[in-house]
Amino acid sequence: MRPAHIIMRLKTSHLFLLIYTLTSIHTALAAPFTPATDATVLEHLPFKAGDATLRELRSMRAELTENPHDLDKAVALSQRYFRLAQADGDPRFIGYAQAALTPWWEMPAAPVPVLVQRATLRQYSHQFDLAMADLTRAISLQPRNDKAWSLMAAIYMVQADYAEAKIACEKLHGLASKLIVSACIATVDSLNGRAMHAYATLQAAYLNSTDVPAIEQLWVLTRLAEMSDRLAYPAKAEEYFQAALGLKIPDAYLLAVYAEFLLDEKRYSDVINLLKDKERSDVLLMRLALAEKAIAAPKAAEHEDMMRARFEAARMRGDKLHIQDEARYYLHFRNDPAESLRLARENWQGQHEPSDARILLEAALASKSRAAAQPALLWYTRSRIEDRHLLKLVKAVEELKS
Repeated sequence: MRPAHIIMRLKTSHLFLLIYTLTSIHTALAAPFTPATDATVLEHLPFKAGDATLRELRSMRAELTENPHDLDKAVALSQRYFRLAQADGDPRFIGYAQAALTPWWEMPAAPVPVLVQRATLRQYSHQFDLAMADLTRAISLQPRNDKAWSLMAAIYMVQADYAEAKIACEKLHGLASKLIVSACIATVDSLNGRAMHAYATLQAAYLNSTDVPAIEQLWVLTRLAEMSDRLAYPAKAEEYFQAALGLKIPDAYLLAVYAEFLLDEKRYSDVINLLKDKERSDVLLMRLALAEKAIAAPKAAEHEDMMRARFEAARMRGDKLHIQDEARYYLHFRNDPAESLRLARENWQGQHEPSDARILLEAALASKSRAAAQPALLWYTRSRIEDRHLLKLVKAVEELKS
């Protein structure tokens, strides 16, 4: 079994890490470019000469070039690129992952492995309807496909359909490890009014598990850290984050949520030390820049300019992958609550996770508009989520007069 983190975008989402777990143990994307010759340089990847990963990728690409219609090799290469995106937060790898599937990309009735991998890439670019269509077909053909069910559960969580998410998690019984099934269900419950029960259940499941693969440990420890933070146990959250980092598994989602925790704790220097060489990831760059701004660090202006350039380039491409972070950018760097609120409301149309609610509440509060926050307030009430950060914002917004 293997973990899309989610991520992902690589936002602080449950999506990417769940998919990465079940894949590793087991931008609207443009049409892929086909080079004229094998000598054409597509991009300089962030690896040093002689790097083992680079050698592996070259070997896999060479084998696929000999037979571009080799299904197994194409899916394997696409999955490898996706795992690199998860580890590094570099979105270029998603484009390479799509290119590997070129012969099947527009094929509605693609083979099941392609359907699942294509859904994985589509959810990354927030094409949730297309991803769900692929997954529905994959499950109709292969009802016991663990990766399809896990991805479906994660998408339902992003969309706040907790009943369907839990059903999808329960479909993993007999397909995934007991720990992964428990973690999937606990993650849903933690967002849906059963946080303390979910937290205790997942802690017990983790402590009682033996011979747990490191990648499963990573997912569970990250879940426990997030739950601890939301339930106002920051010392426990730090403990779980450190245990996850101690596994030495590169994971951009872990770095993002830990950086978010450190920002809330005002540990700005720790954020900078954590992310100082992670500028390739837009999501990590945002958190690095926020920390640098807070203490007027030497590279604060440079990284703010870098963010602005990336958001401008994304707008020119029509790419809304990081719209949540763009809303944060306008609120915290441009002092433009109105534009931040517009972007936060647009983001909310497709995603209803705690971080989506948080930026909508923050932007509404900065704009002194209780009415603008109503979608997040309604979700907060209906979900019964227990989150110390959201609770504080909700109380502040409810004190607004309009």
